[in-house]
Amino acid sequence: MAAQSKLMEAAINCSCRDYLHPWTSSCVNAAAGILLTTFPSGIRTYSMVYLFALIVRMRIPTLLDIKRTIEGIFKSTAFLVTNSYGFNLCVCIFRLILGRFYFSTVAFWPTFVASLIALFIERPERRTPLALYVANVATESLWKMMEARGIVRSIPNGQVLVLGLSITALLYMYRLGVHQSKVKDVTFKALQVLIGKEEQGPLKEPQVTTTQSPRQQSLNISSISKCVQLYEQFRTAKHPSCPHRLGCGSYALMGGLKPFLGGVGVQVGLKLLMNIPSMIKMKLDWRKQIFNKGNLKLGLALGSFSLVYKMISCALRHMCGYDSAIFAIPAGLLGSIGLLQFPNITIAMYVMWKTLQLLYNWGHGEGVLPKVPYFNMILYAVCTALLFHCAILEPNSLRSSYYRFLMDISGNRLCRFDVSPFDAYGLGSQGQVHDVIKRLKIDMSQKLPQIPLVV
Repeated sequence: MAAQSKLMEAAINCSCRDYLHPWTSSCVNAAAGILLTTFPSGIRTYSMVYLFALIVRMRIPTLLDIKRTIEGIFKSTAFLVTNSYGFNLCVCIFRLILGRFYFSTVAFWPTFVASLIALFIERPERRTPLALYVANVATESLWKMMEARGIVRSIPNGQVLVLGLSITALLYMYRLGVHQSKVKDVTFKALQVLIGKEEQGPLKEPQVTTTQSPRQQSLNISSISKCVQLYEQFRTAKHPSCPHRLGCGSYALMGGLKPFLGGVGVQVGLKLLMNIPSMIKMKLDWRKQIFNKGNLKLGLALGSFSLVYKMISCALRHMCGYDSAIFAIPAGLLGSIGLLQFPNITIAMYVMWKTLQLLYNWGHGEGVLPKVPYFNMILYAVCTALLFHCAILEPNSLRSSYYRFLMDISGNRLCRFDVSPFDAYGLGSQGQVHDVIKRLKIDMSQKLPQIPLVV
């Protein structure tokens, strides 16, 4: 480890042309080429993002909405373009000033500077969502980097554990009712769809009681209508502290059925959306796409989580004689077992970072945690710098979808960078690039990237 640490401090005598733009001798032309390449890609990407945001509002957009959407598309594209060509320029400037490349100046510090500058162009309300998104991807990449170095070791279904802990923390805040005052966020609306309005706080003052619900009837075992009475008790029996109107049994079953149907509907809808070209050409295998066991996974995960959560919550109310927000913790943790049906690291990382943000906002609102100026911008710059470092020196640690995204906005430049001089750091960077090219089936038949501006 000590030997590797000394290697990280080593200087590599390599020009920016040899490493970053071997197809042109001009640093300015190299930056201009990536600028021209990123612009159409940015327009395409952000058009989809902003149009989706318009659709989600579920109302006919006004002329003002359309104007703001167009302005947002161009402003976000300008941010992305600045981030990409700024990285190129900063690498060349760092090389010019220092005279050599160091481990942190190959990608990390140039990206950090370019990202901070670019983020000042982006709209302030979009900075935090951007920071959370790159933090999501960067956390996964950082874990893989540490795992490759033998520092940490993955555990089976670790992403489910992370997701379960995060949702449990959100549920606790939801039951306390802080989402209605100090921590307002759209995340709790999604939680309300999953769990229901009945479970939201703030709760009434807990009142200990030993009396049975007035709707509960005594069971006469000798009665001929025993089965009918059992069904009636199951349907109507509830504790006075339970916030729902139905009986606990019916409440839990309906609470599991609705998310199950919703999850199945979402998966089927997404599959059909992704197969629109096949539908137009009348080549879609409807039976294979719709009647597929894989379409049940998300529904089973959401349905079983809600079912178990509500069963445990009601059971605790019956046993303790009162309702409490603290019941959300055991109920949420046990309900998380159902999430094993749909393990997804992307969702787990995003929910984890969103939960950390909301917990921080809550702590700051209570006066427990201090306000850190420009923290969202610093977080974005650090995480983006880490992702660019991974993309160039340790691409095996980067999520495949994000590598493809970087390839798209760079005009297929990323995998054409010559990182062989940096193999001296002991990471096998050039070999990792070849592995990624092979795994992602990247077309390398063209010798030059898009818009190379060769000089």
